Amino acid sequence: MLNKKIYFVLLLTVTLSNVRAQKLVSEKGLITFLSHATIEDIKADNTKASALFYPANTNIAFSVPVNEFHFAKSLMQEHFNDKYLETELYPNSTFQGKLTGYDPAVDKEQHVVAKGKLTMHGVTKDVEIPGTTEKLENKLVMKSTFIVKLQDYKIQIPQLLWQNIAEQVEVTINFTFKQQ
Repeated sequence: MLNKKIYFVLLLTVTLSNVRAQKLVSEKGLITFLSHATIEDIKADNTKASALFYPANTNIAFSVPVNEFHFAKSLMQEHFNDKYLETELYPNSTFQGKLTGYDPAVDKEQHVVAKGKLTMHGVTKDVEIPGTTEKLENKLVMKSTFIVKLQDYKIQIPQLLWQNIAEQVEVTINFTFKQQ
């Protein structure tokens, strides 16, 4: 009985240390959003996003500090932070989920889907986000482009500005992971 307990503790320790060793980190991911509207397109970039990926179990999580989006016009950035995304109340957008279609043994580009929970503006929704992964040297690059409907996350567009801001935005994600 004692040998089984020792074996179990040893197995658990080895398993946990292997999982820990397989953690990949991206500290400066690029998140871009684009709003195609009647009067003008609005684009913003954020290079402060961070992410974790565990290849062994394909768990993935990322966090985006919303007030770090940068716009061509400072007034757009101010309205985005104060009126639409209310970044003082909701400072981060996050995703937690699992990657399906990923095989750590494959070195070429893979088409994957991240299934999980996306939280924006204080609202959490189940989502499926298509994307790709590709190993480049000692790094893993993940990319995705998907649509977010503002009403799904209770982001209000003033009636007066309906031609300036689209009801849905295109979000592009680009993370480069390295082993930590």
